[in-house]
Amino acid sequence: MLTLDHVYILCGIYLTVFGALSFADRHHAKKIGTGLFWLVYGITFFAGASLGNENAGWMVILMAVIVAAKQMGTGNYRESSPEMKRAASERLGNRLLVPVLAVGVITFIIAAATNLGALIAFGVASIAALILALLITRGAPLQTFQEGRRLIDAIGWAAILSQLLAALGALFAKAGVGTVVSGIVAGAIPTDSRLAVVVAYCVGMALFTVIMGNAFAAFAVITAGIGFPLVITMHGADPLIVGPIAMLAGYCGTLMTPMAANFNIVPAALLEMRSKYGVIRAQIPLAAALLIANILLMYILGFPR
Repeated sequence: MLTLDHVYILCGIYLTVFGALSFADRHHAKKIGTGLFWLVYGITFFAGASLGNENAGWMVILMAVIVAAKQMGTGNYRESSPEMKRAASERLGNRLLVPVLAVGVITFIIAAATNLGALIAFGVASIAALILALLITRGAPLQTFQEGRRLIDAIGWAAILSQLLAALGALFAKAGVGTVVSGIVAGAIPTDSRLAVVVAYCVGMALFTVIMGNAFAAFAVITAGIGFPLVITMHGADPLIVGPIAMLAGYCGTLMTPMAANFNIVPAALLEMRSKYGVIRAQIPLAAALLIANILLMYILGFPR
């Protein structure tokens, strides 16, 4: 029976290989730092809970030191020439999109037809998509590690940002930040107004996501401070409805913040855009419109008639 631990082990294998390839890259000016960073990160996936909280914390600190010392960079990934890439893309055409689309389709089918859950299904779908990509392109299996290393080196330390911010959100929740937020909001808005608390919940989710860079981190704090005491308990909202809408409101904040580096800054770098904030500027009007829509949806649908 597959478990989430198997998916984590697979991630650990890839990250360890990325680290080893970085160490072996003679053309990599910062191969020691880069290789050590991905190796340590891979160990956290391999070892998991057996590491213990303190050991995991020291490993995160080591990774932070590597980043602070600017010891991460890019190397040689044995890529094909631009001419060969262009010729291959013209030959394969839209078939290149099949593995990408297969990830979502296979994940949905497995999650719906089994009890494995979405995350395990996503891991299985990723392997299936990799096999499809190799069959379509007839590429060398070992080159997948080089291409994976190229992409993750381009992303750099931002690859782990979502995990760190989610952990920070849980820490804030345990520290009682939600209680502080509740007191501030209760003193700033008319809490007897259903619309006012809905606006505070949705806008609070978006703003805290802008600060944290992660809607999951914001959800723990804002729901504890506003959603549960004011929207659900005081006004009797249905948590099964307002919870998902609040998350969508948080995602509106994701579209507007450089803190969500893996969503907004990394694509700009990979696409070699002139401004690293170009993606954010393009998304802000849509994010604002979606935030207003989420406020209306929560207000209209979130309360029993």
